Formats: sequence, structure tokens, C-alpha cells
Amino acid sequence: MPEINLSAVTQTVLWSTFVLTFLFGAILQRTHFCTMGAISDVVNMGDWNRLRMWGLAIGVAMIGTGVLAWAGQIDPTRTIYTAAKLGWLSALVGGLLFGFGMVLASGCGSKTLVRIGAGNLKSLVVFVFLGLSAYMTLRGVFGVVRVNTVDAVAVTLPATQDLPSLLAHATGLARGTLQLALGLVLGLAISAWALVGRDFRSFDNLLGGIAVGLIIVAMWYVSGHLGYVAEDPNTLEEVFVATNSGRMESLSFVAPYAYTLDWLMLFSDTSKVLTIGIVSVFGVIAGAMVCALATRTFRWEGFGGPEDVANHMIGGTMMGIGGVTALGCTIGQGLSGISTLAVGSFIVFAAIVIGAMLAFRYQLWRLERMA
Repeated sequence: MPEINLSAVTQTVLWSTFVLTFLFGAILQRTHFCTMGAISDVVNMGDWNRLRMWGLAIGVAMIGTGVLAWAGQIDPTRTIYTAAKLGWLSALVGGLLFGFGMVLASGCGSKTLVRIGAGNLKSLVVFVFLGLSAYMTLRGVFGVVRVNTVDAVAVTLPATQDLPSLLAHATGLARGTLQLALGLVLGLAISAWALVGRDFRSFDNLLGGIAVGLIIVAMWYVSGHLGYVAEDPNTLEEVFVATNSGRMESLSFVAPYAYTLDWLMLFSDTSKVLTIGIVSVFGVIAGAMVCALATRTFRWEGFGGPEDVANHMIGGTMMGIGGVTALGCTIGQGLSGISTLAVGSFIVFAAIVIGAMLAFRYQLWRLERMA
């Protein structure tokens, strides 16, 4: 077996991640790709275009992930989303908290990074509160509460919780074939729903949906194929290099906030190294900033008053707690997780949408009360 140069593999993974997330940030800034905005458009204006853009991204990600798995390039069962233990209560509670919080904070984790790149100072406050609360939920006081409450309520499935594995267990069919078939059927159905909207088929909408979906797939390939080492020369164990979870990773923007703050604060500690999550944070900000400057949409923006500050602080905290509890955000679960066809990801995504709709109702109630 040829000797593995872990340093070279790590550099390849990290630079590939930066390039992909740079493009991701620029595309989100250009196309206004945003889950909260998509739900807001539907609730407040009856406009489904941004939700269709989200649907197209999901469809493309499902198809691409299915193809990679069928071709043996990646193994979707080696992610945090597809464990046999289904924490349905954590998914529900975490998703509701995240969805409500992202409305208060004017955007989810990825949108916060894009807004920072475009000059929004309010999003810097969200970044800090989201990152701190995420860290506290990973390893601190909130984490103790999480483990002893919602995480304790779960069911153990006969196979990993992705639909292809469950069907393979029930039918005896090949898992890779089922991943491809389900990815194609569900992905094409969702993509067709998105594309059927006559007003949807503009350049920016198609760019946002297709490119974001492809970037999710590309990140699976970078982490699960380029970054996979069957035998670490130091430990003689398999490893997915440059990951915080030790498993195959695509994009997600909750726990990486915590890891980024940790890396920045303890930079001189040589044990603190760059990972896919940390690099993705910097990549999205840089991409959004370059796009905003190039299109002359960069604007400094601050708070409108004490209530605005409070909303963003509370919203960021809710997203940090909720995102870690649910194992992901609108990108982590709503795109990366769903692309693996994990049951828990569908639960989280539905809970995020419900949480956001409840937050919009709360804001309307506040306005009516003030009036």
C-alpha cells in the first residue's frame, strides 16, 4: 500500500472547501437564496419563487448524492445524519427553536455569514451569540440539559435511518441501487415542482437552485472521497480528514460557528487546526463580500434600536441551541442531511418551517399589539 501523505490530503480538502464555499457565498449573495426569506415570501406575499429555488437545490442534491453513492464514490451512511438511533424529539424541538430563532435574527446560519460579508453589523452580533450558544449546547451547560432531556428520547431502527438502508433491510435489495433510484425519483419530482412555476425560470433562480445543490454534492465528494483515508498511518484506523465530527461532512452552519470561535480564541494552541467547518465559514463570508463589492451592493447596516438588538441576540441564541440539538440547520439538515434521504432530516426541516411560521405570527401579533 502506498504511503499516505495526510498533510497533502488535508490541504487538498481545505482548499477545495474554501473554493466551493466562496462560490456558495457569492451565489447566495447574488441570488438572495434564503430559507427564511423563502418562507416569508410565501406567508406574507404568496410568492413561491424562492421556495422553488430551495426545492430545486434539494432535488439536485438528492440526485447528485444518489449518483455518487451508487458509483461507490461516497457512503452516505457514514454521516451524522444517518445513525440508526433516531432522536425524533431532538429533531422536533431543535428544529422549532432554530426556525423561530432565524426569523428573530433576520436569517439562518448561512444567511448570517452572507450578510456579514455584505456589511451587516447586526449579523456579527448574531454570529457571536449563535457560536457561543452552539458551543454551550455541544459541550457546556446546555449540552448537559440536552443529553439528559430530548436526546434521551429516541428509537433505534433496524438499519441506519436513511430511506435506502431501511428499504434495503426490508426488501433485501442493494442499498446503492435504492439510493440511486430514490434519489432520482424524489429529486426529479421536487425539481419538476420547482421548474413548473412559470415565473420561477429566471437566470438567478436557476443559478441559485442548481448551483447550491451541486455544491452540496461536491462537498460530499471532497469530504467523503478526496478526504477519506482507509488507514491513517498514525492510528491505523480509517479517517475523514479535516472534519470535526470524524465522519463524512458537507455544508452546515451551526457547530462550525462554535469551532470557528474556538479556533480564533485559542489560535496559539497547536491542537486547534483548520477543519472543513471552519474554512467554510470564512469561505462564505469572503464570497459574499467579493460579490457585494463587485455588484455595488455592499452596505454598512446597524441596529434600529434596543428591541432590534434583543431580537437578534435571542434569535442567534435560539439558533445555536436549536441547531446543535437538531444536528443541523437549514443547510445542514435542509440540504446536506436531506440529500442522504435521512428520516431525521425530513423531520428537522419540517420543524424549522413550522418554527419560522410561528415566529412570523408572533411578529404580526407584536405589531398589532403595538398598534
